[in-house]
Amino acid sequence: MFDILAINWNVDPEIISLGFFSLRWYSLLFISGFILGWFIFKWFFKREGISEKLLDPLLYTLLIGTIIGARLGHCLFYQPDYYLTAEHFWEIFQPWKGGLASHGGTIALFIAMWWFARHYGKKHDFDFIWILDHLCIAVCFAATFIRLGNLMNSEIYGHVTSLPWGFVFEGRGETEPKHPTQLYEALSYAILGVVLILLYKNRVKWLYRGSYIGIFFIVLFGMRFIIEFVKEDQVGFEAGMALNMGQWLSIPFILIGVGLLIYSYIKKLPMEAVHPEKPKSQPTHYAKSLSK
Repeated sequence: MFDILAINWNVDPEIISLGFFSLRWYSLLFISGFILGWFIFKWFFKREGISEKLLDPLLYTLLIGTIIGARLGHCLFYQPDYYLTAEHFWEIFQPWKGGLASHGGTIALFIAMWWFARHYGKKHDFDFIWILDHLCIAVCFAATFIRLGNLMNSEIYGHVTSLPWGFVFEGRGETEPKHPTQLYEALSYAILGVVLILLYKNRVKWLYRGSYIGIFFIVLFGMRFIIEFVKEDQVGFEAGMALNMGQWLSIPFILIGVGLLIYSYIKKLPMEAVHPEKPKSQPTHYAKSLSK
């Protein structure tokens, strides 16, 4: 019998299905996060005088890097015994079958943005840390959408709870209210994104390059670490572990965040892009003769 205060959740993960084509809430929210990120970066580029021609290659780099990294992260971190077999190996390349890990996506974004900065940065006056500082703001909102997609899929939820906002995930056969950890994470990511974007808009001179991504890693993965205590284990080998895989993977990112904050206050580089002044052209001998 369901708790009278619980929320009975049985949302169809598919918005529309035409047999040969189906549109799922998760896919729509996943893509919406990248579209919102595109507009956020358009604002960044316009404010800091960087060519908007970079927006499309940036979007493609982020999208490809995220999907590949998140898929590999799930397969290698959480279920290597399943995917690294001859029978199931090719399922690694089928992300539509489910299984994406945020930690793997984060690592892949590091690599993708390192390439992007190397390829475009010198010409347009930004570096690797600059792109990470700006990217983390957009990622907060994209991660919010992804966790809402997890909610629509009725996946990645928590332990049994007596709290009035517990969700009974009927589509998964649950009969007791569980912590809606998808909402916990979505809310924490959204709040972090709002705080970072307000700092960028109003107090960008207060913080140095590297401090935004440092704060992002500490807060986001710190919250992830805490929320994991009430989240159900995603794979069987996590049972009985003092910390689950999500927590073990969060610790290095928190430490990296601390290191980036220290780096930012040692280097004291401006967070915004700095464009060197172009030398003024000298008048020709003919122009000088006319001025006499």
